[in-house]
Amino acid sequence: MALSYFKVIILTKLNMKNTIYTFLLMSVLALACCAPDDDGGPGTDPLDDLTSIPYDPQPYVIVTSSNMGTMEIPSDNPLTVDGVELGRHLFYDPILSADSTLSCSSCHLPAGSFTDNNAVSEGIDGIAGTRSSMSLLNVGYFTNGLFWDGRTQTLEEQALLPVEDPIELHHTWPAVMEELQEHTNYPKLFRKAFGITTRSEMTKELAAKALASFERIMVSSGQSKFDLVESQVGNAQYSDEEFAGRDLFFFESGSINHPGCSHCHNGALLTNNLYENNGLDMVSSLEDFEDKGLGAITGSLLDNGRFRIPSLKNIELTAPYMHDGRFETLEEVIDHYASGGHPADNISPLQLPFMISAEEKDNLIAFIKTFTDMEFVNNPDLQNPF
Repeated sequence: MALSYFKVIILTKLNMKNTIYTFLLMSVLALACCAPDDDGGPGTDPLDDLTSIPYDPQPYVIVTSSNMGTMEIPSDNPLTVDGVELGRHLFYDPILSADSTLSCSSCHLPAGSFTDNNAVSEGIDGIAGTRSSMSLLNVGYFTNGLFWDGRTQTLEEQALLPVEDPIELHHTWPAVMEELQEHTNYPKLFRKAFGITTRSEMTKELAAKALASFERIMVSSGQSKFDLVESQVGNAQYSDEEFAGRDLFFFESGSINHPGCSHCHNGALLTNNLYENNGLDMVSSLEDFEDKGLGAITGSLLDNGRFRIPSLKNIELTAPYMHDGRFETLEEVIDHYASGGHPADNISPLQLPFMISAEEKDNLIAFIKTFTDMEFVNNPDLQNPF
């Protein structure tokens, strides 16, 4: 009888112990089911949830002169304050390069009107490129292709290329996005800019949209002397030298043998947004251009040696000049145009030789310097956020 009693007690304790073990095992299995997947799928990791971060997109309003007109902005990438801010961080962050030494800003600095003031730029491996970095001033208004050769049509397309260019940042977008997703700050910035809910929703396409948004706010302030005088705002006036240079710049016809710079550099942007061969290189045929420019993109023989006509806004700040930075000064540029350049079957019909005195050259340069817009250069929204 006593033995049976003790058996019951022992069996009861064993059953209770088994029950406890069973409960603990089920609890562990339940927790395992809630743990993040190995592939980090969206919504599986509590730390991956970004929804507690406010998403309240506010429009970014570009302030510029009325003659600039309306910028075309893609409907799927509206300008927002947070989108621009994310783009500003990405633009200045060397995390976009394979060795974290260079950023977009390495070749596009505010002081040079977003150029690097080098004839050609070097990438992270010390390899020199073949072209000079272009100013990004008013780049959001360029609707006829981008880069010197027009290889892309939108800023979103353009923003994707330097990261994987072997001569520039020499990285890969998958690696960049992995670093950005693991970063302490970028998931928050992407959430505020685009309303994503998890880090896994951060993509190179969104990064490109943010970079494009930042580039679109690089707009003339309308406060250069040229802008103020021509729009008759305030009391700004040209000096005698600048006024004489203005007559040369806008010269169309008459007794002076001068074609006028404004044929190619006109309007609020001071460019006609076209591509021309301005006689820089001596070639025996159109096939002989070392850098074919637009022709390498279109495949048309007549486009060989044609390059984008740049804006002259802030041209004083962007030396050296031409697509390959061959001219160090504005004086050299004027001397080239006065010579008429090297003939070719597709040379611009406006590329005509002309006589210009030393005084006229000084006056023309004095006028060109009135295009300088220091308000743009010093705009706090365009500066390094780090």
